[in-house]
Amino acid sequence: MTIAGVAGALPPHYYPQDVLLAALSGYWEDRLENPLLLKRLHWHTGVGGRYLAVPLERYYELKTWGQSNDVWIDTALDLGQKAIGCALQRAGLVPEDVGALFFVSVTGVASPSIDARLMNRMPFPRNMKRNPIFGLGCVAGAAGIARASDYVRAFPDQVAVLLSVELCSLTLQRADLSVANLISSGLFGDGAAAVVIAGAERHLDGPRILATQSTFYPGTEDVMGWDISENGFQIVLSREVPDVIRKNLGGDLDRFLAGHGLTRKDIGSWIMHTGGPKVLEATADAIGATRDELAASWESLNKVGNLSSASVLLVLEDVMTKRRPAPGTFSVLAAAGPGFCSELVLLKW
Repeated sequence: MTIAGVAGALPPHYYPQDVLLAALSGYWEDRLENPLLLKRLHWHTGVGGRYLAVPLERYYELKTWGQSNDVWIDTALDLGQKAIGCALQRAGLVPEDVGALFFVSVTGVASPSIDARLMNRMPFPRNMKRNPIFGLGCVAGAAGIARASDYVRAFPDQVAVLLSVELCSLTLQRADLSVANLISSGLFGDGAAAVVIAGAERHLDGPRILATQSTFYPGTEDVMGWDISENGFQIVLSREVPDVIRKNLGGDLDRFLAGHGLTRKDIGSWIMHTGGPKVLEATADAIGATRDELAASWESLNKVGNLSSASVLLVLEDVMTKRRPAPGTFSVLAAAGPGFCSELVLLKW
């Protein structure tokens, strides 16, 4: 099983962090008990700027969840088509080659799902297997690779595509002044990414997927996720997230690697989800990595913010196109998310 191509797709509307902070400060100024809190929270996100699904001024026109979700559908289709087309081109493939399409998102809903709607835009085979997945949140980029690799393991002559589209700006609750929502308003951005996973019989170039591991942590369902109401998605983001990662990820990793005769010292590169400064620091502590070893994740966080499930895929794209390890190098790709849970993918270049 090979990752034959990966590509991100970002909306055309980019704003430096200070512009977004000014807009939110102006919107909330009469309701914030401590206006400096918002600035302090934004300064500590490690984000220099973010892409938004629509121009900044248009958000004031979106009054209902339904209006925001309509924008999510339209933007998801445009970005999804672009990301898949680019990833397939990098793999030397065309839509007609795809046997299965996995779609992950946690920032909007649609039925027919986005993968079905893309069938009418791109010349996929009519018998392509569609697999829309909702609810995994930030972990879905890694989990999607794992599930797509399961598919091509069963059908080694086929190609699967994973598409992630996360438009986090469309979920922002403008009436919510909780610390969790204020942090989210400065951390999360919008974007998409697609990954092409080829079965062994396709003999395509790219890092090989050697193994995957899913781990669920019981009793942690309140750590991260959504509360869903008539107003849409309201963030659940506990301060316990870094602690859960520190407590669990290192042991998960060691057991995973030991099962394949490896240790942490055998890993030459790390491809980690860009959860935020505290999450990246906790990840580094848990796996024993330095900041430099997670440089691709830190740089992605600064450039585009946290894109939920798409984040780790953008880091993967960066590694494949700009930081490609030497042949024979082992890599671990990892993310964590609602559940709470983690997903690990072992790669060999």
